[in-house]
Amino acid sequence: MPLSNITQFSPMFYLTSFPGLEAIKHWIFIPFFFMYMVAISGNCFILIIIKTSPRLHTPMYYLLSLLALTDLGLCVSTLPTTMGIFWFNSHHIYFGACQIQMFCIHSFSFMESSVLLIMSFDRFVAICHPLRYSVIITDQRVVRAGLIVIFQGPVATIPIVLLLKAFSYCGSVVLSHSFCLHQEVIQLACTDTTFNNLYGLMVVAFTVMLDLVLIALSYGLILLTVAGLASQEDQHRAFQTCTAHLCAVLVFFVPMMGLSLVHRFGKHAPPAFHLLMANVYLFVPPMLNPIIYSIKTKEIRRVIIKFLGLKKASS
Repeated sequence: MPLSNITQFSPMFYLTSFPGLEAIKHWIFIPFFFMYMVAISGNCFILIIIKTSPRLHTPMYYLLSLLALTDLGLCVSTLPTTMGIFWFNSHHIYFGACQIQMFCIHSFSFMESSVLLIMSFDRFVAICHPLRYSVIITDQRVVRAGLIVIFQGPVATIPIVLLLKAFSYCGSVVLSHSFCLHQEVIQLACTDTTFNNLYGLMVVAFTVMLDLVLIALSYGLILLTVAGLASQEDQHRAFQTCTAHLCAVLVFFVPMMGLSLVHRFGKHAPPAFHLLMANVYLFVPPMLNPIIYSIKTKEIRRVIIKFLGLKKASS
């Protein structure tokens, strides 16, 4: 690979597909294409349902629409390079395009983490303080929280992405994924990257890790409240309202922690394993979230059944 011997800064990186499976990469893209189609169509469907159903114009579903938008953002962020590699054999990406892609990926990841935190607070108030729910969770507060989420991710990501331009890159400029991630690009720099590493660690600690801790705290309080309910039927009904969100939390944070552990401790793991973990982290949550909420949320199920019934009747 000619790019692996470059000893000075190059304006281009080389993206990889699954190592050793290049001969069948067109077939490998079939499940990726399926995941893209399910994720994009599913999240668009959720947005359309919420938009066209007045009974879903509530804070909980406004937050769900924001989650669907962040999932769409993650899909669109990785689609160009993944499509280019598998279908057009285009592995090269300019440094500026790589910066834009990693900015989008990390911004939408931070946004999704924050949206899940706000949704957990929504569920906490709904179960632990049901009589005060309409007073605490208002449309105006949800809009303000949404605006904070929208700006928080990009503002936190801009410094570490822009600072990459100031570094020199030597040796290999081959990335082990089909998209650009900051934690991988920064390892290719041959100058001191202490500030970027510390700043990146601080951003993760005060966004993703803090969000996870607060989500866990919310569910701890929810469990205490549910356990104090009189009957098992009330307990089941109360916890049933959280199952969709809890599944979304697990689907997002478990692959993220797995990818972090692989980058931290799996340096000698096969490259295909690194690529698989990164793809699971970025592709699976956007694909599963609309399916989870369609199955687990009663109101969305009703709208879907009503929609299918009207469509069948009109035909």
